[in-house]
Amino acid sequence: ATEGVKDLDINNYLEELVVVIDALGGRVNLVGLCQGGWSSAMVAARFPDKVNALVLAGAPIDTDAGDGPIKRMAHETPMSFYEELVELGGGRMLGKFMLQGWKNLNPVEHYVREHVDLYEHIDDPAYLAKKETFERWYENPVDLPGRWYLHAIHELFKENRLAKGDFVAMGRRLKLDDIECPAYLLAGADDDITTPEQVLGAARLLGTPADRIVQKTAPGGHIGLFMGSHTLAEIWPDIARWIHKHGK
Repeated sequence: ATEGVKDLDINNYLEELVVVIDALGGRVNLVGLCQGGWSSAMVAARFPDKVNALVLAGAPIDTDAGDGPIKRMAHETPMSFYEELVELGGGRMLGKFMLQGWKNLNPVEHYVREHVDLYEHIDDPAYLAKKETFERWYENPVDLPGRWYLHAIHELFKENRLAKGDFVAMGRRLKLDDIECPAYLLAGADDDITTPEQVLGAARLLGTPADRIVQKTAPGGHIGLFMGSHTLAEIWPDIARWIHKHGK
């Protein structure tokens, strides 16, 4: 997010997504990763006729479910803290602030274990190349519009309004049980960013019949859902086949 879009909120981004869907013909298959998951679910709830099939991967739909560190942090940290971070970013939530927060969730892993692993593989060119590629991406998260970020923290992570059917967007209160298309829910067994319960809990909230919902738990953590060798080789090809079968 640049300075020029710091005041955009969730509704603005949802409207942009709907514009894209209409430009593509008005009916699509939506694959929502992480925060893109609740965005996709919102569009599917507001305009169910525009979505053939819905994939939610590592997506925090029921943010009160489970007992992960993100849930605890959202409920225990006052809004004033997040507002001050946005103010420090000139109206944006800077990626470097979020990166520091993610690392502090697992300090031993990021400040000790990673360095030990690097030392142990310092003579392995393949490991070093993979490590460099990953770090170049991980260490540079994008900046977000401050209003969008605060909107998400307050209404989704603190008040869980989407799961409760109280989130208002695009001129209407959104109800997840208005979604009736086939749905594929993918969670990471060791995901401490979006716990499995937050993703799989969507099964009881959607209006989709149970026999048209796939619930899958993959080994590994949050990033492994999108970048892990197992999920890339086994899970995502299966999701592609599922979309081909159901998303028509």
